[in-house]
Amino acid sequence: MAAASLEPWQAAAPRRRRSAPRRPRPREAAAAARAPEAEPEVDGGVVLRRIREAGEDLIISDFWSSALETINKCLTKHLEQLKARVGTLSEALGNLHLDSSLNESDVAPGSIPRETLVTGSCHWKCVCYGIGNFSTCVIARNQLTFLLLFLEKCQIPRSDCWVYDPLFSQLEIAVLNTLGVTVLSENEEGKRSVCGERTIFYMPHCGTALYNNLLWSNWSVDALSNMVIIGNSFRGLQERLLTRILQKNYAYIAKILKGLEEHTFPQTSQYTDVFNDTSVHWFPVRKLSQLSISTWAFREEPDYEDCEDLEIIRNETEGPSATDPSLL
Repeated sequence: MAAASLEPWQAAAPRRRRSAPRRPRPREAAAAARAPEAEPEVDGGVVLRRIREAGEDLIISDFWSSALETINKCLTKHLEQLKARVGTLSEALGNLHLDSSLNESDVAPGSIPRETLVTGSCHWKCVCYGIGNFSTCVIARNQLTFLLLFLEKCQIPRSDCWVYDPLFSQLEIAVLNTLGVTVLSENEEGKRSVCGERTIFYMPHCGTALYNNLLWSNWSVDALSNMVIIGNSFRGLQERLLTRILQKNYAYIAKILKGLEEHTFPQTSQYTDVFNDTSVHWFPVRKLSQLSISTWAFREEPDYEDCEDLEIIRNETEGPSATDPSLL
């Protein structure tokens, strides 16, 4: 089935919401994001409609504008260290700087005026891990909706966004194919190198080992300085885990704490369960260069043999194929 893009998000009357269960601890976020919330799996058309409705709510929320401001602040700082060939910051990346030249006549009746982005010559890729079962879970659906709107806002083509969760059903894979994102067929366990490309990793409520694996796969100043991670707060992990546990089981997170900057997502009552404990992380070259030689010399692959409560699904578990769109 040909990839389909969602039409411009429309303003809609408020709808009654299903209340998402509160999680008493951030550690439980990954499990809660994947748990069905009394919604049986339905056909693809219904799932696409629910995603669109979630987008209509998100785009008019205070959380959306505040989250964009947080991300923009991080990306702006990130851009300041890039020696782009073009002359201005806004030209260096089609980021979240808004173009005020949009005319009201250009907006379709009933739609929300959408700020346009200044497109530049430097482009980002995006990788999304662990979004959960969005066909049945409201939290996961809102996280996916945020991703789709974020891709649009940053002018990242959906084909340049890779998505994976070992729990995806065949229906969910078919929906993602229809939305135009690229569904990975193999569980990478977060071990993906940026290969010199500027990449945003969108990983809300993922297991700690997934972040640790990602850092290990990009353990160099060059690679880390090309990355931005939207996911669980690394500072929060430092506060919750015993120092010896963090250093033993998640050594790369422990070592990178002095080499990053973190910007916390806003907290609103409407999306508390969706993005609690979420931050935007980037890695300034200045800070990375100050880490010791021994820090970079340590490149041992994590194994987690003695790690309890790992919170990720290992590669031995086969996910469903990403090539069957027949369920839509």
